[in-house]
Amino acid sequence: MSVGEEVREQTPGPQKSLGTSAARNLATTTKSAPQMQEISSRWLLRTLPWVDVKGGTYRVNRRLSYSVGDGRVTFVKTGGDVRVIPAELGELPALRGYDDEDVLAELARRCTQREFAAGELLASFGSRADEVFLLAHGRVEKVGTGPYGDDAVLGTLADGAYFGDQALLDPEGIWEYTARAATACTVLTLPRGDFEQVAERAESLRDHLQQLRSLPEQRANTYGEKQIDLAAGHVGEEVLPGTFVDYESAPREYELSVAQTVLRIHSRVADLYNQPMNQTEHQLRLTVEALKERQEHELVNNREFGLLNNCEYEQRLQPHDGAPSPDDMDELLSRRRGSKLFLAHPKAISAFGRELNKRGLVPESIDVAGNRIPTWRGVPIYPCNKIPVSDARTTSIICMRTGEEDQGVIGLRQSGIPDEIEPSLSVRFMGISEQAIISYLVTTYYSAAVLVPDALGVLENVEVGRWR
Repeated sequence: MSVGEEVREQTPGPQKSLGTSAARNLATTTKSAPQMQEISSRWLLRTLPWVDVKGGTYRVNRRLSYSVGDGRVTFVKTGGDVRVIPAELGELPALRGYDDEDVLAELARRCTQREFAAGELLASFGSRADEVFLLAHGRVEKVGTGPYGDDAVLGTLADGAYFGDQALLDPEGIWEYTARAATACTVLTLPRGDFEQVAERAESLRDHLQQLRSLPEQRANTYGEKQIDLAAGHVGEEVLPGTFVDYESAPREYELSVAQTVLRIHSRVADLYNQPMNQTEHQLRLTVEALKERQEHELVNNREFGLLNNCEYEQRLQPHDGAPSPDDMDELLSRRRGSKLFLAHPKAISAFGRELNKRGLVPESIDVAGNRIPTWRGVPIYPCNKIPVSDARTTSIICMRTGEEDQGVIGLRQSGIPDEIEPSLSVRFMGISEQAIISYLVTTYYSAAVLVPDALGVLENVEVGRWR
């Protein structure tokens, strides 16, 4: 066979039917609307009661409360060396409102770093309380005597907590519980002797302590609110006490936050490629979905009004064993009345499920809008992927009561804004540029408010990577 004959044999013959590439030019394919992986269930936005705010601001009026130093202490770590930030010592009740930076810096320098292994005692019940402990890292259990004489865990402290602060004001004070390291702990200690030495040389600190001791004892209820004097169980013509309900003189105000973007669409696309699907409509739909995802993220994480940052410290709990156990969830529920829902990262829900499996427990589930939602003690546990999971594979579980009538957590928005397509969400035409690009301003306004502190609780430092 010659070369020419071989080439003729391999050359395909004339095409006898329409090719697929040409046929697709005339066919109408079956297609989906544009899809978006970022879209989540957004249970927080769906379950939060929304209150219309006029004027862009919502004021939360409360009864007058006496504030105490109940915050967290922040540290700076350089290699293995841990130091407390001087200004953070103002979180201690004895130093609340004291702002002499030089004296605070001297007190910070006198704090000694100490390491404790798991199970080691930091302080023993009944012994003299002569130093303050600042917990930089780890978990510490406060252990007391139970009703039957056995040890009982009274509470768990974690990073940023402090205890023993009464030693700064009461030289005769004793430890009313035993402090035991639940994990390896790094703490800073400030002995009362060093505190007194600094106070002897610092007149401003002496004046501050003298003023603190001279303040009249404030009568408050268990929530820190000014006591309302009442009489009950009396007979005859006993003189009734006079009283009044005092309010906070500077109540907190929540201003609506905003999320915005400018959606741009070329006029040629809007004119020529709008069949069978409207390009502008789908571009807008996906943009609104992204804005709502950001809105829920801000409601959880924003430093000003986010749920994680607005939970009071006395409403923050630590898991007793790291993983979220039924006991921890019960403790979280017991801190408030009428809890309406839990919010947890899907990994936290999975970790809680593993703890239930270990105990042979099967949680009930309820139907919510066609979705099966697990519950604990009848309270639904909604997934929320906006709750962060740290590099150490720890996260938080939120529990809250909702609604204005129940003094709970509420969402804030303002309906009736111009060019509104949903309450507090607008799409405003901005014009056409010289490049024939159509622009739309997409805006949503929102915030959240906690009406009373016990409406919101958080179980912190929940381990989600434990499988044993």
